[in-house]
Amino acid sequence: MRKLIIALIVMMSVGTLSAQSKIGHINSNKLLDTLPSRKVAIKTLEDFGAAGEKELTEMETELQKIYQEYQAKGKTLSEVMRQYEEERIQKKQQALQTREQELQQQMSALSSDLNAPILKRLQKAVDIVAERKKLNYIFDESQAIYSKGGTDLTSEVMSELLKIDAEDTKKK
Repeated sequence: MRKLIIALIVMMSVGTLSAQSKIGHINSNKLLDTLPSRKVAIKTLEDFGAAGEKELTEMETELQKIYQEYQAKGKTLSEVMRQYEEERIQKKQQALQTREQELQQQMSALSSDLNAPILKRLQKAVDIVAERKKLNYIFDESQAIYSKGGTDLTSEVMSELLKIDAEDTKKK
């Protein structure tokens, strides 16, 4: 009998605690898409990507030119010259592949460098609104499998985020 009473008390406590939990949600994609500093970051990444693509295209064009020259005069070359030209083509091809990997790594690092402060600002804005509203949980709509209820805080977080973003960009 005593165990039954304790079990009922525990179940009622859990029900009370869950009823006291306040839940909110945000649309992080919408927040990030309206952020001026993110637009600048995206433009920077696009410019870097375009410059890298141009460089790789030039390298590939040069490689094709060398290969076509080799094809044209390959049968008239001596064995030593043929090996030299083949090695030269292989080195150019390896250089192209290496540069492509380097650019991908640099693009990834640049993306991380540009996005880290933006995500930090978003977290700060969410923290401010959560404290103000005295919420226990704030979920991102894009990560939720199912949601029914809760308070949409996207507009409030957006206003805080824009303030924080404006302050941080002024400091630079």
